[in-house]
Amino acid sequence: MMSQTNSGSQPYAAPRSARVQKASLAPLVALIGCDGAGKTAISNELAAQLNQIRPTQTFYLGLGSGDLGRKIGTIPLIGPALEKLLTGKAKKTRSKGEKIPGLVTALVVYGFSLLRYRRFLKMQNARKHGIAVITDRYPQTEIPAFYDGPGLSAGRPGSRLVAALARSELRLYQKMAAIKPNLVIKLDVDPQTALSRKPDHDLATLTAKVAATQKLTFGGAPIVTIDARSPYAQVKEEVTKLCRPLVLGAP
Repeated sequence: MMSQTNSGSQPYAAPRSARVQKASLAPLVALIGCDGAGKTAISNELAAQLNQIRPTQTFYLGLGSGDLGRKIGTIPLIGPALEKLLTGKAKKTRSKGEKIPGLVTALVVYGFSLLRYRRFLKMQNARKHGIAVITDRYPQTEIPAFYDGPGLSAGRPGSRLVAALARSELRLYQKMAAIKPNLVIKLDVDPQTALSRKPDHDLATLTAKVAATQKLTFGGAPIVTIDARSPYAQVKEEVTKLCRPLVLGAP
């Protein structure tokens, strides 16, 4: 089931500003949703399908830190303990009012944000060259240190250098968030369904991400919500119906 969050029950139509923007930048569609919602599979398959008609590319705009942590946890003997240590430091960094645990942790978080910003710039460059873009996730500044928000903006800096890193990182996210997608598609899924699809994830984190998905506005960008609990083929078909006219410029 598909529902639109910004114009009642009428079918989505690209606003005039989005159509004018196509003259200078190729269309940008962002797929947003909790882990297990199907963002990665759908964005990759859809981009490959549309690329047969016009240049289209998918970009991953997440951090990838969660997947890295889970891979570290699989290292024999030291993996579980190391993952636990890193997870604890990351949790403190993301917790409002908690002291960010040291300069090294802050530099790691900042480094991941720099990599995200680099991918974002590559995505924008592709649009400038006429390549339509479908992203897996999208940076935001509405929720700090969580769900693609600035990682150093919730915790309490323990030094001037860490505070400077936090300010610099926030500016990067503000630059990215200022670029509004032509369309944001929220893939809505409940925590239990997400966990059944991603059993190696934490239920509490998935629950928080589900709630965050519903709250984010992405600066007033056009948003459509799709029930991602439906079978994958059905969800992909609904996403395709939304993306195809926007990316191809067809009625």
